[in-house]
Amino acid sequence: MHRFNCIIIRVFLVAVLFFFIAEAAYTQHFLPPSDRYRPDRLKKVVITEVAVGAAMSIGLNYLWYKKFPRSRFHFFNDNREWLQMDKMGHAATAYNIGVLQYDMMRWCGVKKNDAILIGSATALGGLAIVEFFDGFSTHWGFSKGDMLANLVGTAIFASQQRWWDQQRVTMRFSAHFSPYAQYHSGELGKSWASRILKDYNGQSYWLSFNIKSFLPASSSFPNWPSVSLGYGVEGLIGGHFNPDSIKGKPIPSFERNRRFMLSPDADWFRIPAAAPVEAAAYLLKPFKFPAPALEINSKGKFRLYGLYH
Repeated sequence: MHRFNCIIIRVFLVAVLFFFIAEAAYTQHFLPPSDRYRPDRLKKVVITEVAVGAAMSIGLNYLWYKKFPRSRFHFFNDNREWLQMDKMGHAATAYNIGVLQYDMMRWCGVKKNDAILIGSATALGGLAIVEFFDGFSTHWGFSKGDMLANLVGTAIFASQQRWWDQQRVTMRFSAHFSPYAQYHSGELGKSWASRILKDYNGQSYWLSFNIKSFLPASSSFPNWPSVSLGYGVEGLIGGHFNPDSIKGKPIPSFERNRRFMLSPDADWFRIPAAAPVEAAAYLLKPFKFPAPALEINSKGKFRLYGLYH
């Protein structure tokens, strides 16, 4: 999937989430599971998602795919691009779509196992639609690697919800501005928003482990502290390799490295609060909390950050 399409998917998530924040902000709690089936709520969810999904599909076609020549459906192997950072993004996006859809289904009173199936189908189906769009574009193609990453992210959501009835391990995202975008702004972004979303050098993806959820129920340990394992990259100017020059302008030589990180984290949504505060905490769930971090890169070099985001 091209990175522009990942951006569209994330915009879709934010649009749906903000609707339900507005819907539930004046209740006692944010998106609490209903103990009875609520067809009125389900109707609102379906109408909202169909409307936003249709707008997304039309927008992708007219704002993006229409600019490029079409072809017969074909596959494209991009598994070695960007040191697999795009695959991490797919997994994290699928995971968070599954979680959001599950929470909304439970808010509507849908039974647990049915809500898991609906959340999983929404995550895989929504991302597969965009892959099929790519499959008919000469510039890209249907990526089996992307779909495998989507499946992994969905499985992380579904397996935890099925066996633990909670998300003990969450997939999160963080980003900062890297110095590499200036050398290839067409690929890594020009504006601050496009750099956050397109420059993989500034992105990190995390598995955040909630400590209390792994302890005995009788433990008095606080609900919110977590510890996160992160993955990132640095020195990437191109997908497969770094070019020597772009449009005749020489590019400095950068070492392409993988980065592995360990950092404390926080899950504020586990702290009981009034609905508006819970809504804000829920909105922040997919994002890593800025904190100190210890890094080791693929060259075996360590680095300590006083505050990493």
